[in-house]
Amino acid sequence: MWEQAKWNEPLIFELKGEKRIGMLIPREELDVEVELPNSLRRSQDPELPELSELEVVRHFTRLSEMNFGVDSGMMPLGSCTMKYNPKIEEIASLVTEDIHPLQDENTTQGSMEMLYYVQSWLAEATGMDECSLAIPAGASGELAGSLMIRKYNKNRDEMLVADTAHGTNPASASMVGFKVIYVKTNDKGTVNLNVLRELVSDKVAGFMLTNPNTLGIFEDEILEIAKYIHSVDGVLYYDGANLNGILGVARPGDMGFDIVHVNLHKTFAVPHGGGGPGAGAVCAKGKMVDFLPYPIVGKKSDKFVFIKPKNSIGRISTYNGNVGNIARAFTYMAGLGPQGISMIGKMSTLATNYLVSLLRNVEGLYLPFPQKYRKHEVVFSAEPATDWGITALDIAKALIDRGFYAPTVYFPSIVKEALMIEPTETEPKEEIEKFAFNLNEILKTAKANPEDIKKTPTHTSIRRLDQVKANHPATITPSYRVKKLREKDIIKLLK
Repeated sequence: MWEQAKWNEPLIFELKGEKRIGMLIPREELDVEVELPNSLRRSQDPELPELSELEVVRHFTRLSEMNFGVDSGMMPLGSCTMKYNPKIEEIASLVTEDIHPLQDENTTQGSMEMLYYVQSWLAEATGMDECSLAIPAGASGELAGSLMIRKYNKNRDEMLVADTAHGTNPASASMVGFKVIYVKTNDKGTVNLNVLRELVSDKVAGFMLTNPNTLGIFEDEILEIAKYIHSVDGVLYYDGANLNGILGVARPGDMGFDIVHVNLHKTFAVPHGGGGPGAGAVCAKGKMVDFLPYPIVGKKSDKFVFIKPKNSIGRISTYNGNVGNIARAFTYMAGLGPQGISMIGKMSTLATNYLVSLLRNVEGLYLPFPQKYRKHEVVFSAEPATDWGITALDIAKALIDRGFYAPTVYFPSIVKEALMIEPTETEPKEEIEKFAFNLNEILKTAKANPEDIKKTPTHTSIRRLDQVKANHPATITPSYRVKKLREKDIIKLLK
């Protein structure tokens, strides 16, 4: 059992104890009768692990040590902004634990005031008029934006999407019934205006774009892009996954965007990853405010109230969103203040370009679109290393062995053997230098002894998976079935 526990931690249900307990809870005999059909009654007692508190604590501590998080080391996961989460946020989130969403509004004025301030601050930071916080994560914000555009331009069926876009952009647009049309990138790494001119028509409902884009390059012709989309009464939508690169410096609303989604679990330091709840916002300006999901917190006299925009698309999540995570973001923004927030975009851009300077001449890499400075992230290509039999995936696995979380690989798809790296503003200079040094050493080893790199990782609890086997349909056993929502069903809901 010792070897198994060390190298292949079993499930807690596999750790069989016998009449061990962690805490003795007195059994309370209640004079209550509940009528349940026999089909819902247990035929036998549940098979729970009978373990002491010590055994349970050690089990989950061992599991945590086998994992990697931003508290463990640098997580340069491009386009995901895995920045440090200040621990004071955890205390703030606890304040919301005793509040039930069905309480009378008069008894939750404190939490509603907090929601109101977060809405206002996000609207100011993005250049929008109003925000809804009822968004559980980033892709939900995209879905909300797509639904808003669909309801506004109900007679149009085309959605433009940049070919560097996050995969959830076309997915969200498709889910609400749009035909997705990709806009190609030019030789500068930005939207090709000539292609855009040809695609814009009265069939186009909107354009989903992020700025800076996923190459980390700022779309410097954004005002022209906005003019083309608005000339046909289209809606310009901002994917907020890359907001960290301009936060406090530039605002999407000033660029001509009509809808913005914001990832609180990225840009505003709410814990990200691990399958836990995210948090987000979708903001709008002008005519698009009326289509925001509800609830939105408004203020009447001295009282905070929930309001519903007149053309609202409805709810995107239950109740008021993930309020505990919104409290974390509130703490982050209040702690930094306007001056601190104004430094986020500047410092994340500085960190990325410092990393670029350290990696620009490393053999085995090349920098696509080298004439442009980057913002919050950079995409290198490891295509030169393929001459040694090494891929971007191999390099990512080798970085794990050296104490770094792997960067995003093979995205965006327009860059071959892409390594997408985002250091964030929270990483110290020395850690960025350490990352660059180790990446350089990996490539030197790859050139001399490629098999040493292809065997990595060797210092982790789980070794490299068989990629073919892992992706073969016969090996995939879904635990549930996803029922596809048909286009006509969504259109029916919108009506």
